[in-house]
Formats: sequence, structure tokens, C-alpha cells
Amino acid sequence: MKAARAVLLALLLGWVLPALVLPALALVAVPQLTGRVVDQTFTLSSGDIASLTQSLADLERRKGSQIAILIVPTTDGEAMEQFSLRVAEAWRIGRKKIDDGALLVVAKNDRHLRIEVGYGLEGALTDVTTKRIIDEVITPKFKNGDFAGGISAGIGKMIALINGEKLPAPEPAHWDTAFEEINPFWLFILPFLLGGPLRATLGRLVGSIVTGGALAALMWFTVGNFTIALVVGVVAFVISMVVDLLPLSSGSGSSSSGSSSSGSGWSSGSSSSDSGSFSGGGGSFGGGGASGSW
Repeated sequence: MKAARAVLLALLLGWVLPALVLPALALVAVPQLTGRVVDQTFTLSSGDIASLTQSLADLERRKGSQIAILIVPTTDGEAMEQFSLRVAEAWRIGRKKIDDGALLVVAKNDRHLRIEVGYGLEGALTDVTTKRIIDEVITPKFKNGDFAGGISAGIGKMIALINGEKLPAPEPAHWDTAFEEINPFWLFILPFLLGGPLRATLGRLVGSIVTGGALAALMWFTVGNFTIALVVGVVAFVISMVVDLLPLSSGSGSSSSGSSSSGSGWSSGSSSSDSGSFSGGGGSFGGGGASGSW
């Protein structure tokens, strides 16, 4: 009798456990949040992504709300509602305790999409409203193969509705505003003018230290931000230290080339940091929104 029970239990476990465990193991992994627009299908052009990213960044600066876009090939049989909620919970789009995030997910090969809405935006992006955006704005363009146009139009409608919602004002971008007050003259020209006499009088190391300290003090009194002042001081010190090693004997052409290179590096860093620094603000989702297909 005991042997029969053991066999029966083994059979039941053999049937039940795979049914419970295998679906969980087969779930599509949540993609990494690498920017405001994550396209794993290469459907959108770089220009499309840049335009959408700019619109979404402008929304966050203006209202504080975050919207992210995800395009995947397939959810591999998982319900769109479950997949998008898993992504929303992992990415945590929107501000913490305000929960003003939204997520547009497109499973291209499955021909399914969903707008997932955080708690704080459920008054503006209601289930009915998001359903209408999907059915009347996005999917008609998808049916014609215009994925960029459908996503752009849908995001535009979402942004317009969020603009009309009363939300807590976004935190000021302290670092951005502080750096805007830094005149490039202080970083790249003044170390040459001030550092030369000081290095000649005090030696290269001590002269460079005094140069960096003087510019840091100037920045501290001008901007009032110790961290920014410290950064400027360190940069000025480094420039003052290496200026004697630069091939200045080649004349103004070399100097012009160096200046151009510095400007290019600054621009590139600013551009890459905008996408690289984006992350969810800690928002929560409860399943609000709507799904559709085309």
C-alpha cells in the first residue's frame, strides 16, 4: 500500500511541478533599461529614437513625469499585461511616492501592445483614455507599417494629457544649472594666463596647486557650490600641470586643434550622458492602462 502511494505521489509531482515551474523558467527576461527608448527590434531609426528621447526628456524636465518605450520581438506566449507589468516593476518609471510613470510596450512579432500606467497618472491616463489612444491613434498607423509614426503620435497624446494633470513640480536640476554658470574661460584659458607666472615663480607643482586653488575659490564665491568649485579646481590644476608638456611650438594651428578637440569631447560627453544617466525614479504600478493589437 505504501509503495502504491509513493508511486502515485511521484506521478502527481511529475505532472504538477513541470506545470508550475517551467512557465516561470520560460518567461522572457526583462530588458535592461538603457534609455528612454529601448528598441530590441531595430524598428526605429536613430533619428526616431533621438526625437522621441528629446520629447520624453522635455516632459520630465517640465512636469517630472517619466515615460519609457520598449519594443521587443515577442513575449513568447506570456500575456502582454503580465509582461508589461514585470517590465514596469523592474524599471520603476516615475517619481517615488508620486508614481507618475507610464510605459509603452510593443511586441512587434506578436502584434500586441500595451500602455502601462503608474498610480499617479491614472487620473490623466485612464483605462478608457489609453484604450482610445491605442485603438484610434497608434494601431491605425501600425497597420500601415508606420511604427515610428504610431509610437510618436501615441506618445504625443500621452504627453498632452499629462501636461494637463496637476502634479508636484519637478526638482530643479542643481548640477545642470550650476554648470551653465561656468564660463569655459575659467576652465581652459585662465589656467594658462594665471598658471604661467605662478609656475615660473613657485615651480610647476606648487604653481599648479595654487592655480587650481585660486580658480576653485573663485568658483565657490561665484556659484556657491562646493562640489562644482572642487571640480573646477582639479581641472585647472591638471591643465596647469600638463600645459608645459603640450606641443605649443607648432603655433596657433596646434592650439586651435587642441581647442577644437576639447570642445568636441565636451559635446560628446553631454550627449552620451543624457541617455546613459536615465533611470527609473522609483515609481509604482498597479496594472492600470490598456492593451491592444493590430
